[in-house]
Amino acid sequence: MDMQLGSARITRIEDYHGPGLAPEFMFPAIQKQMWHDSPEWARRFVDLPENRLLTSIHSWLVRTPHHTILIDSCIGNHKQRPSIPHFHMRDVPWLERLRAASVHPGDVDFVMCTHLHADHIGWNTQLKDGRWIPTFPNAKYLFNRREFDRWDSRRPDYAARPINDNAFEDSLLPVLEAGQVQFVEDGYSVDDILTVESAPGHTAGNVKIRVRSGGSEGMFAGDTIHHPLQLHYPDLCSHFDEDPGVALQTRIRMLNDCAERGSLLMPTHFAAPFCCRIAGHHANGGYLPDWNV
Repeated sequence: MDMQLGSARITRIEDYHGPGLAPEFMFPAIQKQMWHDSPEWARRFVDLPENRLLTSIHSWLVRTPHHTILIDSCIGNHKQRPSIPHFHMRDVPWLERLRAASVHPGDVDFVMCTHLHADHIGWNTQLKDGRWIPTFPNAKYLFNRREFDRWDSRRPDYAARPINDNAFEDSLLPVLEAGQVQFVEDGYSVDDILTVESAPGHTAGNVKIRVRSGGSEGMFAGDTIHHPLQLHYPDLCSHFDEDPGVALQTRIRMLNDCAERGSLLMPTHFAAPFCCRIAGHHANGGYLPDWNV
């Protein structure tokens, strides 16, 4: 998938695409009737007979006239993730897919992570000769300080969650020790095209990233929204949201903003066609997506 927004070329780099979690696990408040009451486009993103959401895990590669930027780095290979079998000890050709987009690891100037869950930081590092080293040797890794501190397992107040078992040690600490981390705050900009914006709720320091160029706009949403069903039922909160109430408020603000500005919505986990625009509001309080982008 390759798109042009002004001077920014955007390419999706796939790590996984297919069946994911059970709906009732992902969204604790979901009711089966919701699928029957939802529009046809929403049911395209679920395998009802198998009771599995259809999902994707991907990075967004952004090439501006000056820099090459990777947004979210997926699951990674050879990572110990025993609590999540789908993430555990994977061996997939993500790097080959990056190279197929004519980008080699040494070409990447910035890695921007919307948050630091294990499926957004995995390719920050790779295993070489028994050691975890930065995958992108010339890149600055741009993290929110509050988010980094949340997942720093060395801290005495660290609150463990199974999704991030071993993730700090194998995907964050090696980059920090290599001197490649740069902590950034709300409003930080790359090339005056990509801007970091606070989006709390999913995690403490969760961000979204706005792309603006040549009169066109897009929003890299990360996990501020997980699944297209949340467009129709925006009050559905994910099992992985640390503060569901704040996450809901953040999601509503983002979707209203995309609707008002005509921004292309580019989450990390929407299955094909992976992104949409918000064409308006539904009578139930939800949103009407336009998938023809």
